[in-house]
Amino acid sequence: IAATQPSTNWHLKENARDHHTSKFSSKELIVRRGQAFIVTFNGTEQPEQNLTFIAETGPKPSKLAKTQATFGISSTVSKESWSAVLQSTSSNSVSISIYSPPNAVIGRYKLSVQSTSSDSSSPASLGTFVLLFNPWSSGDDVFMPNKAECEEYVLEEFGIIFAGNKNHINSFGWNFGQFQGDILNICLSMLDRSLNYRQDPATDLSHRNDPKYLGRVLSAMVNANDDQGVLLGNWSGNYAGGKSPSSWTGSGEILQNWKKSGFRPVRYGQCWVFAAVLTTVLRCLGIPTRTITNFSSAHDADGNLRVDEFYDAYGNHLDRAADSVWNFHVWNESWFSRSDLGPSYSGWQVLDATPQEESGGIYQCGPASRNAIKEGDVDLDYDCPFVFAEVNADCMYWNYDPATGKKTLIFSKSTIIGQFISTKAVGRDDRVDVTNDYKYEEGSTKERDIFKKARKKLGLEDKFDPTAPTPQEIDQKPDISGKFKVAGPLEVGKDLNLILVLANLQSDAKTVHVNMTAWSTVYTRRPVHEIWKDSISVILSPKEEKQFPIKIPYPEYHQQLTTDNTIQVTALCHVEGGIQVLVQRDITLDNPAIDIQVLGEAKVNKEVDVEVIFTNPIDMELMDCVLQVEGNDLLRGILEIDVPPLKASEKSSTKFKLIPFETGPKHLLVNFSCDKFAAIKTFKMVNVID
Repeated sequence: IAATQPSTNWHLKENARDHHTSKFSSKELIVRRGQAFIVTFNGTEQPEQNLTFIAETGPKPSKLAKTQATFGISSTVSKESWSAVLQSTSSNSVSISIYSPPNAVIGRYKLSVQSTSSDSSSPASLGTFVLLFNPWSSGDDVFMPNKAECEEYVLEEFGIIFAGNKNHINSFGWNFGQFQGDILNICLSMLDRSLNYRQDPATDLSHRNDPKYLGRVLSAMVNANDDQGVLLGNWSGNYAGGKSPSSWTGSGEILQNWKKSGFRPVRYGQCWVFAAVLTTVLRCLGIPTRTITNFSSAHDADGNLRVDEFYDAYGNHLDRAADSVWNFHVWNESWFSRSDLGPSYSGWQVLDATPQEESGGIYQCGPASRNAIKEGDVDLDYDCPFVFAEVNADCMYWNYDPATGKKTLIFSKSTIIGQFISTKAVGRDDRVDVTNDYKYEEGSTKERDIFKKARKKLGLEDKFDPTAPTPQEIDQKPDISGKFKVAGPLEVGKDLNLILVLANLQSDAKTVHVNMTAWSTVYTRRPVHEIWKDSISVILSPKEEKQFPIKIPYPEYHQQLTTDNTIQVTALCHVEGGIQVLVQRDITLDNPAIDIQVLGEAKVNKEVDVEVIFTNPIDMELMDCVLQVEGNDLLRGILEIDVPPLKASEKSSTKFKLIPFETGPKHLLVNFSCDKFAAIKTFKMVNVID
């Protein structure tokens, strides 16, 4: 090989097309493992002489650690190792097809070439390329046979995240943006900042061919606990010193901010933000990934598959237990095989980047095989008991007297936890319910058998639990029943109208003293501010049902509301001569609507006008109004527009221009906020034509 530096043609366009990497906007070659790519270089006088290629990654490449490969030209590709096949030669250049094995370490590689005929020459560098996982290749651990699923779970940059509560599911759009600007480099530097890499770079790199390993490491890196990761969690309801978790609309801004600040944790995240960022990183690296929302999600802190909640005599939900039931929780599923557990546990694996409980001494969670969760195989790696509890734990509601420390069971329920488990449909903006993939039908004998099997595997069956209720407590039957009914719109800006319905189940009259409270909460149901309280005493005739209207006017709750717009209403009913009855309801209020209109056809590289319309629904002026707009291939970065203050009932129209730069269905995300409303979000599909 000539002494001059060879010039390399990486055939960026053709290789990217063949490797499903065209969406990356990079000048560097990005390819997927287990599949050939073409490279042409010159500076070789006699291409037919023996050439040796060296592909290496990481600071100390070695054959042993699988981070260095040396290979010559062969007549056919080897499926087991790196290999090169001669495609064509001309007088001064040579085209080679290079094949990486389907279990190669992923990351940035340096490619060099050396001529074996002249001993003296040192290898000439051809440049660098990035190698990713390959869900399109049957030899890869992340192989996904369904092509439409590959498109959605690896290549789709827009997502829908479900939130709200089990009575009232709502959703919002998210811009994953895994192919934007510098995101790939940020994802690679995330791996180099992990605790594992810092402790032992060589071993860490040698494991980077394994999606189980990377999924677990990245679930730790997305939260800032332990390792100066990407996001700092905050569930206090007070987000001073950072951005409120509900104000983000995409992962790009978060990852860019992390890098720009010198990798200091970005403030603030909550579960869907952690999950969305992990989706971006894993899709970017080529591991099929989606977000999952579990409604009435248990956080079982002490691993007994039981969640305890405490209320005082006035019906206040006490924030004294480590256990909790969240209105919803968002985690991830990634698709890969489990060679460590066996084929029946392959497929979707649960990963959770929200810092809830430590695993192996740090805040990381998964991969837990979804099949293992469904079958109650909670003894399998990783973190199956915690995930099993999130969708299956039994719920115990206690009355607690702070003066004496005495607790009395009000009631227990085994069918509350893990409902309407949701994810976005493939290729459509719809909700798909995957609850049946996590558990057998609630209340069926099979489901109870699995629960017993899990308890047994965790050694909970034979262990005496002093905190557990007695069988007598569990079997007590209440004399009355109660529920809260919604009587009117559930919207921020409108009065909250509810009806407490109490029914006497017995054939003799009952006297009931009812203590009622309403608290604003965060979505984890952690009480933040008391909004309202009242108490009534009623006499219910035999079998009688009575209704008590409750009205909480908007001016009474608006200052207490958190950005989650959630209110917990509780009635603790003390029945004379009987057991207490707890009636509660979690209410999620909807923000007012906001409308996007695209005025005219959206064409590539042509200006198109967009109008955003919002009407102030309350009789107070709205101040500090800001409109935030983002959307891949429609505009670069995030557009922020200050909107003038809006008087009571006033309608505002904000116009701006877009110049789309790619064809196809694109999503425009809009987020409007002001002093009275946090994060009013909507999205619109814009079909861009040539």
